[in-house]
Formats: sequence, structure tokens, C-alpha cells
Amino acid sequence: MLLGGRGPAAGDPRRFTMSVLNAVLGGGMSSRLFQEIREKRGLAYSTYSFSAGYTEAGIFGLYAGCTPARVAEVVGLMDEQWRLLAEEPLSDGELRRAVGQLSGQLVLGLEDTSSRMARLTRSEIATGELWTLEETLAAVRAVTADEVAALAADLRSRPRSLVVVGPFEHDLAGELLAGLA
Repeated sequence: MLLGGRGPAAGDPRRFTMSVLNAVLGGGMSSRLFQEIREKRGLAYSTYSFSAGYTEAGIFGLYAGCTPARVAEVVGLMDEQWRLLAEEPLSDGELRRAVGQLSGQLVLGLEDTSSRMARLTRSEIATGELWTLEETLAAVRAVTADEVAALAADLRSRPRSLVVVGPFEHDLAGELLAGLA
């Protein structure tokens, strides 16, 4: 299943905040979605969040792969984690871990010429700006817990879509989406 909607565009100043939000919510094995849905409850074999910024629009979503019998519970938990992120600012430790994870990914992602050129091309096409690695790392480090909460609340307040794939006899996605606060 996928739950999501519009996210920040590539040139949106909140794109770095989006990166931190994504890392905390569903960006790896220490993320809130992975820990709550997979590790703690064993409800899904895969769960994560994702975002992509384009020139004039962006997307943000949550994914989980689970059995059809668990869909309603997993959708509720995904939405709950999103809500908690919007309502309760990150702890200093959680923010530091997310920034560290992103910083490491940025540095390691530039280890070969092809990756460096792809990064520069994406930046030029999407924003017309070429940021140095140091500028990008500084922008990620500057993200605050309050900014992450504000962006999570903004994204959650927007119209969202839910897509479920499975053997369902009725409009389960519409039913579940209508039930989300």
C-alpha cells in the first residue's frame, strides 16, 4: 500500500527539512515506520517513506507491504507515526542520528564520477543551482526539530491518496482514507 500526496518541489527551501523528515519517518532500519510496524509488531515485511522533488512539484509517501488482513492496521500505524512526527518535535538524539545518516549518504554518494555528475545534472535541471557538498551538508545540519514537525503537519494537512493492491471485495482504500484524521 501507498499513502501519500504532494511534497515539496526540488527548489523549495524546505527540501532539506524534507530529507530529514524522510530519514526519521521511513528512511532505514532505525526509522519510526520500520521500528514500529516491522520490528515491534511484525506486521509488514517492508515499510518505508519516500520523497521526490521535481521542478514544479514534489511527492511524499509511505509504503508498506503486508498481508491483506493487516492493511487497515498498518495504514493506521503509518498515519499515527506521521501524526506523531507532526505533533511532537524530534528529540535531539533522533535529529542528530537523521542528520548523520543523511550526511553520510551524501558523502558516500559522491565516491565515483558518475554519481557526482548525476548530482550536478539533477541540481542544474531541477533548480538551476549548483550547491557544493559543504553547502548541502550545512543546509542539512541547519534543519531543526520544529521545522520537521511543521513540514510533517503541513504535508499531513494536504489531500492524501491511498492505494492498496490485493484481493479486496470493496473499496478498501477509500474506506481507510476516509477514516484517517
